Amino acid sequence: MNTLYKPSRLLAGLAALALSSNLTPALASPPVPTEEEAAEKGLQRVMFVGNNWDGTITVIDPSNGYFQIGRMNAIPDNDERMAEINADPIRKRVFAAIAAGPGEGNNQYVDDMYSNLEGTELIISRPSFADVISLSLETGEIVWRFPVSGFRSDHMAMSPDGKEVAVSSSTSNTVHLIDVETGEDAGSFLAGDAPHENHYFNDARYILNASIGSVSSANDAPEQDDTKGDRRFTIYDRETGEVARILDMRERLDAFGRTDLSDSIRPYAMHPDEKILFFQVSFFNGVIEYDFQTDRILRIFQLPDGAAPDDRTKFVNDSRHHGLSISRDGTKLCVAGTMDDYTTIIDVATGEFTEVKYAGKPYWATVSPDGEACVISESETDSVAVIDFETGEVLNRVDVGNHPQRVRNGFVKQNWKSPNPELSN
Repeated sequence: MNTLYKPSRLLAGLAALALSSNLTPALASPPVPTEEEAAEKGLQRVMFVGNNWDGTITVIDPSNGYFQIGRMNAIPDNDERMAEINADPIRKRVFAAIAAGPGEGNNQYVDDMYSNLEGTELIISRPSFADVISLSLETGEIVWRFPVSGFRSDHMAMSPDGKEVAVSSSTSNTVHLIDVETGEDAGSFLAGDAPHENHYFNDARYILNASIGSVSSANDAPEQDDTKGDRRFTIYDRETGEVARILDMRERLDAFGRTDLSDSIRPYAMHPDEKILFFQVSFFNGVIEYDFQTDRILRIFQLPDGAAPDDRTKFVNDSRHHGLSISRDGTKLCVAGTMDDYTTIIDVATGEFTEVKYAGKPYWATVSPDGEACVISESETDSVAVIDFETGEVLNRVDVGNHPQRVRNGFVKQNWKSPNPELSN
């Protein structure tokens, strides 16, 4: 059964979370002004790429074929942070464990980032430093810093009005809400083990968090899945300040006849009508379709095998596919086949997919500002690929920094120049 924190609110909660058709459509990223509005505000549309292992942000102009316009240093306070870490034996051990585990032998400096709506600051989560910072896009200096609880910050989301970010703290099972302007604490809630992806929906009243559980153990066989911790969707109500609903996908996967699949929830994409959720799970080369209204899994899209090893313990952080986006009209899904080294586009109506295209360990998928393409980070080749939603063809590749992960749409001021020109190609 669903776990609700207030049983008396069961019917009201289910009705509210059934996501009826009169609700405001989902906004996966901050509101994008029209060309005229952007021009009036002196803004330029860009895409930010977080280069996790070298601690930089690549800024790409998506107009006229995509090209790099600058790169920024995301760790200008590296010496200060390292001094703090080295002075604390516990933090020092955890810092090394992050590098040895999820970092694949590297420190994790940039996980996620969003620009504010004025195009003046970039909000960045930095896993190895267990914090979120606001970086001035003009000076490259840190405006504010928010240390998270625990030892590692992870995925973020920005509210549609651009006033708040939600960041997952992997080791404290907490999602922090942070005021974008001031960097002050705006609230928090507990999620499952190792909270991961976040998303604001229903006119930003709710935040949907997915947890992945333990991905560092070698207990990767299907019969050992229940050793991986508490994996679930957590729905937080910003209006009441309480968790409104918890969804355990184990029950729903079992009911669909897929007891073999993990219920560790990887990236997900919500349909624009906010009734359907598509998500990935650990070890699986495919996508699961879930209906909020009927509270059941509708379909599972099985995708082909690629380069993934037969030994599941060799999957990086239990991922097989890690990256999913949906076109703005809700008709196409873009899939990053991380361990299989490919990308593909799924037709939502038919379940058919385009010919898979080779990609070097694709790690994330997002939608281009014009909505026509999917942009994939290729962490092994240190590039991002632009893929046509209609055809699945690769339109362009852009070189970025070491191990690109998250790619986000955002803004800078027109004629922006990086404050760190020495880092640009």
